[in-house]
Amino acid sequence: MSQLYPFLLAPQFVERIWGARDLAPLYQHRRTPEQVPVGEVWLTGDECRVANGPFAGENLAAMAGRFGCDFVGEAAPHSSRFPLLIKFLFPCEKLSVQVHPDDEGARRHGEPNGKTECWYVHSAQPGAQIALGLKPGATLAQLERAIAETRAEELLNWIDLTPGDLIYVDAGTAHTIGPGSVLVEVQQNSDLTYRLYDYGRPRKLHLREAFDVIKEKTFAGKIPPSGSNGNLNLITAPWFVVNKRTLTESKEHLITRHMPPYSVQIVVALEGSGFVLAKDREPVRFSRGEVVVVPASINNFRVRPEKNLEYLHVCLPQDEVKVPQSVPSDQK
Repeated sequence: MSQLYPFLLAPQFVERIWGARDLAPLYQHRRTPEQVPVGEVWLTGDECRVANGPFAGENLAAMAGRFGCDFVGEAAPHSSRFPLLIKFLFPCEKLSVQVHPDDEGARRHGEPNGKTECWYVHSAQPGAQIALGLKPGATLAQLERAIAETRAEELLNWIDLTPGDLIYVDAGTAHTIGPGSVLVEVQQNSDLTYRLYDYGRPRKLHLREAFDVIKEKTFAGKIPPSGSNGNLNLITAPWFVVNKRTLTESKEHLITRHMPPYSVQIVVALEGSGFVLAKDREPVRFSRGEVVVVPASINNFRVRPEKNLEYLHVCLPQDEVKVPQSVPSDQK
């Protein structure tokens, strides 16, 4: 039997100037000083550490490098690198307007892969918005001029957020997040970000790199879910599959993989608590704000609620899939 087992990972709290000082109810007792604004909680970052079992204390990057495909799966683009970075985002101010390269653009800049991502809206206050791409008819030349004149937000396509929304952020899309929401970000494992615009704040911009990879039109937008009865597919894209599950105390979810290429599986608790159960391994308890990573070599496992449990189940696609089709959104 493989040495690998389901890993509970300790979250990594990352300071951001636009972040929050109160992360409740997801993190009632966060392990950072109260005066530090936390913008991101990394759940599967390279430096996130195993919190259970014989490999406790090892970071995710080291585990991927040591166990390769047995851990990340044949579906991963790099056999010794964890493929997905998952975070909670807590924006209390507008983020800078950013753009991420696709795989081809990233390789031009010496990086192994680009950064396509999606956001699940965990909660949103009235008026919470994100900006996604340019308004219809706006051009990159107009955007470049508007950046110089400190009015670029006028050209962005602002979209209202509702809890439960899934926003697909295609690489090459100019985007930003406004205050008032809590998001779960699922992305290719890259922190490659080019800052286009920062509302006149004195932070460095990366205009040359950004305009090398930005696109006037992309596939970004809201993705309608499919499924029912507490079992929803939020998005299936070439880089990730995100499902949302809701289990009451009397039910459990069996996840079985029959066909290669196999993928690592990730379970992120949104509400409640439960257990990940794999044959001949110790049960792993997890609760709101925590993540369990199930290595690809484990062919099946169960998720059993302790109380009512709501969670995301994230993996890589087994088959070749197309870019998802978003629905038209209102322009603001």
